[in-house]
Amino acid sequence: MLRPRIIPCLLIHQGGLVKTVQFSQPKYVGDPLNAVRIFNEKEVDELIVVDIDATALGREPDYTLIANLAGECRMPLCYGGGVKTPEQVERLISLGVEKVAISSAALANPELIREAARRVGNQSIVVVLDVKQTGLINQRYQLFTHNGQRGTKIHPVEFARQVQALGAGEILVNSIDRDGTLKGYDTVLIDQLRQVVTIPMTVLGGAGSYADISTLIERYGIIGAAAGSLFVFKGKYRAVLIQYPKRDEKDAIVSALAS
Repeated sequence: MLRPRIIPCLLIHQGGLVKTVQFSQPKYVGDPLNAVRIFNEKEVDELIVVDIDATALGREPDYTLIANLAGECRMPLCYGGGVKTPEQVERLISLGVEKVAISSAALANPELIREAARRVGNQSIVVVLDVKQTGLINQRYQLFTHNGQRGTKIHPVEFARQVQALGAGEILVNSIDRDGTLKGYDTVLIDQLRQVVTIPMTVLGGAGSYADISTLIERYGIIGAAAGSLFVFKGKYRAVLIQYPKRDEKDAIVSALAS
């Protein structure tokens, strides 16, 4: 049975774990393997790991690192970064990754979605929509790639329709404007996507408190609530501390859906 998921998102940069603000200013926050071990103890629903160097530098995923991460994970693992071919998707799945996230490659070659889904199953293919607001008056949105450096002039709703028809099993929508700001999720963007998306959707960018996650679930029901800064920083000075809701806190967060 589908249920809301509360999902930490970890960013890999130069082999280390970092957190960004609006896709820039990466701050080192620790060792990826150690973070996975801590999240294991906290019994997280799922984990997203994105190598933010791979696509930007035009290289393949770091299969050794991914194999080590998958070997440590006791929760479903979604990996993204540098994935361009169905063969790479198959290799990642063979290493123990449950879901493979595709971003710029899906925009460059949408048929990759169909072929990858055919090989490993729809449920294992996640298409990432990195979105930036480009119009302040009408809140116009546009998809960006390569760590938010390249605009595509494609509206996320337009592309969401396409990837859903091609067989993606999930859409991960990531607000570049909200990334690392702790100002809450972009509900205007989510509202637009919810009108066309019927497959599972996960939202990332802006969560600053457990109340933000609770509000998201109350408003949208069964959805993935992902966050980065919220789960690796503590307090106004952003001291590094890996955290996740305890069982009773998590029950309270999702209680609105059951009522």
